Amino acid sequence: MSDNNKKKDSDAMKALDAKDQINQRTQDSPQDTGADAMLEEISSTGLGKVKMDNFGQARPEKSADATLGWHVLDKSTLPSTGKFYPENLLIQIRSAKAKEIRHFSTMDENNYIDMEDKLNHIVESCTQLIYDNQRLSYKDLLEEDRIIILLSIRDLSFPEPENKIILKGKTEKTKKHVDIDLSVANLVPSVVPSEIEAYYSSKERTYIIKTKSAGVVRMKPPTIGVMEEVTSYLRDRQEKDIELDKAFVQVLPYIADDWRKLNLPGIFNLEVDYKSWNEKKFMVIYRLAEKMKIGVETTLEMEFDGEIAKAPLDFPGGIKSLFIISDLAGELL
Repeated sequence: MSDNNKKKDSDAMKALDAKDQINQRTQDSPQDTGADAMLEEISSTGLGKVKMDNFGQARPEKSADATLGWHVLDKSTLPSTGKFYPENLLIQIRSAKAKEIRHFSTMDENNYIDMEDKLNHIVESCTQLIYDNQRLSYKDLLEEDRIIILLSIRDLSFPEPENKIILKGKTEKTKKHVDIDLSVANLVPSVVPSEIEAYYSSKERTYIIKTKSAGVVRMKPPTIGVMEEVTSYLRDRQEKDIELDKAFVQVLPYIADDWRKLNLPGIFNLEVDYKSWNEKKFMVIYRLAEKMKIGVETTLEMEFDGEIAKAPLDFPGGIKSLFIISDLAGELL
């Protein structure tokens, strides 16, 4: 064999060896498929308990991208039923990965702001909002849609039955003890009163309410982005030792429209306008905000032996138990 042919054979063997090494590395490498003050001011002033309306169990459809593991979420399963989003908005979710769960595990459950930050980090990392071939921010999600999204992400992350969060409940009549799964299916929805729903505009994707004392009012439940700006406002008031107007804090999330236009100067302008309201206008807007709240009731419900069993809505291992398994019994050999 000539020296020239030997060189060609040698080069061919080297190319095949390089290809084999690349394939092997590909197989061996895993793919990455992927204000305490606020709590007091909003939850203790009697604006009403958090509620959700018109939703069923979140059932992600088939994977929108089998490689990345994204699943389309049916908007009708959300507390808002998707009616405050652009009509053709696509919401996709995926399971939480190790790096996101590690970050979540550092949550300080005694710090409201840190808790919100960790919950929002999961939503931001594991959710995609796509509209008109453009990506929207997780901040465009409604604050009260977040619980359904988080539970749906959890279901994808921990599909094994032993990883369910089980609450202790009782049947209403016979008082039988029943284990109730903390799942979307067992959350209790509420309905926004028809007197408010009558003013929903499918074109504007918000409530446009005509009133005698307040004129025409545009209101809707707040987005995550709006609530983050409200939190920044509360933190700023605290740091500057400025007394908060609790009533303003309660209505602010409902009268603030787009979080992109909301900042400290913007909130200041809203507060100046708010202080010009007469007592009738305040009463009307306060009651409207109270009635258009969406969320879940404080109890879970499940049918058992022909009757309804109920359990208090709770996280036995703390809110961390959403993504940090508190019961190790299923893991220990």
